[in-house]
Amino acid sequence: MGRIGRWGLALGVGGLWWWAVMRLAFAPDAGVLEGAVAAGGWGLSLLPVHCVPKGRAAGAAGSDQWARRVSEAWRRWRGPLVGRGGSS
Repeated sequence: MGRIGRWGLALGVGGLWWWAVMRLAFAPDAGVLEGAVAAGGWGLSLLPVHCVPKGRAAGAAGSDQWARRVSEAWRRWRGPLVGRGGSS
């Protein structure tokens, strides 16, 4: 599928989702079909489709690195106050 096909598919699915949302909001006879389309589109937006494994992610921190980075940031922030023996 080429670039035009992907854009066409994205616009078509997006248009279908907006149609369902607008019918739910403004049409008194909107029903289960519109609700399912709207809920399904919203649910798809929550999928992490841009995720890659940690090993391939550029600049990503693993779970152990996260704790270390927080600890280092805390020490940098609190560093000048520690070890002075008096109030600052």
